[in-house]
Amino acid sequence: MTSRFRKEIDSMGEVKVPTKALYGAQTQRAVDNFPVSGTPMPHLFILALAFIKQAAARSNLELELLDFDKAHAIIDGCQEIIDGQHLEHFPVDIFQTGSGTSSNMNANEVIATLATQKLNKPVSANDDVNMGQSSNDVIPTAIQVSAALACHKQLLPAFEHIIETLEQKIHAVGHITKTGRTHLMDAMPVTLGQEMEGWQTQLSKACQGIVMVLDNVVALGQGGTAVGTGINSAPAFPAIFVNNLSVSTEVDFSVSDNFFYNISSQDAIVSLSGQLKTAAVALMKISNDLRWMNSGPLAGLSEIELESLQPGSSIMPGKVNPVIPESSAMVAAQVIGNDTTISIAGQSGNFQLNVMLPVIAYNILQSIELLARSLELLADKAINSFQVNQESLNNTLARNPILVTALNPIIGYLKAAEIAKKAYKEKRDIIDVAEEETDLSRAELEKLLDPRHLTQGGVADK
Repeated sequence: MTSRFRKEIDSMGEVKVPTKALYGAQTQRAVDNFPVSGTPMPHLFILALAFIKQAAARSNLELELLDFDKAHAIIDGCQEIIDGQHLEHFPVDIFQTGSGTSSNMNANEVIATLATQKLNKPVSANDDVNMGQSSNDVIPTAIQVSAALACHKQLLPAFEHIIETLEQKIHAVGHITKTGRTHLMDAMPVTLGQEMEGWQTQLSKACQGIVMVLDNVVALGQGGTAVGTGINSAPAFPAIFVNNLSVSTEVDFSVSDNFFYNISSQDAIVSLSGQLKTAAVALMKISNDLRWMNSGPLAGLSEIELESLQPGSSIMPGKVNPVIPESSAMVAAQVIGNDTTISIAGQSGNFQLNVMLPVIAYNILQSIELLARSLELLADKAINSFQVNQESLNNTLARNPILVTALNPIIGYLKAAEIAKKAYKEKRDIIDVAEEETDLSRAELEKLLDPRHLTQGGVADK
């Protein structure tokens, strides 16, 4: 038994910690106190903590507050975590203390152990690794840093990829005309290009919204320490810190103009989550359009054929389902739900501290990462590879009674409605019925009812 555990002491007394664990007493207390979900904090959040501790050590070294050997031992230990090592030593559950103190101390203890091993003399988790810091500024900073990194490294490139994929698909098939639909009912014709340009603009504007709110996300409150006043932190620390952090992460961070804002609220992340929700709504819309367009192949719209990726039924042979749009739609639902969680958690900024920080971190990172992966999959395995069913599109266009709308300025709404109803009832092409019911020639009707021409808008002119 004694070989499996060692004794650690913190301000509350003695704790048994697994012998091989790099963390110490405070982390173990959190493991014991919060056996809630079995899900630890996200890896990217842990990496953000390591980036923060590394930048803080560099800054305290520059300020001559931390000696050279300790600073570099801490810096090296942080780098190992940034490189993907030791992540199994961050076991603290998401549903922990609302300030995230347990996760901050988890990072401090692991880094202190690594630094101590390198230096062969004690490095303190609180006095050295956490120098000039508090959980109350570190954890909000870690949320913002991890979210900014995820957006810059994953989400924004994914948006760029799907928007470019749509551009290529528009170039390939955008000229093809199809029946438009409103209320899921036949409407005036559109081109596939016009339809996909709508999707493209949705995604572009969602991406622009994310970029705009990132300006607030990258403005950090590190240096505000316990309540925002900066107690125990050198006045020059914040500026030096953001410079060091920006260099190591290759993302431009800045000093917030108000530390009380960053520590007591999570409004910047709430705003980012709102923009992610907008992106999720766009993703849901596009996914459902693709599902409807692919529906069939005999009893649905059958306008396009999505790439066949896997058998669609355990009982119906030959059935193939639109699995990628379905997956994307579920991602959208999850992101929308995460936004609700973040909104509620964002309201828990009581006086000088928000006390739902870990769950905010988990949900914002999950939303960013899910959206990034889903956008890439939708681009590569749905949009890029779908085939157009030209015959089906032509058949529905020719018999679309709503084409008669183009004749309204010439024959009037009521006469046009009469022609549309007759064509639908008799299952005939609209041009044949219009030729019988009006004094317009076949040539005039062919011009007026040309679906491609009708996608350009304007008023009919004989």
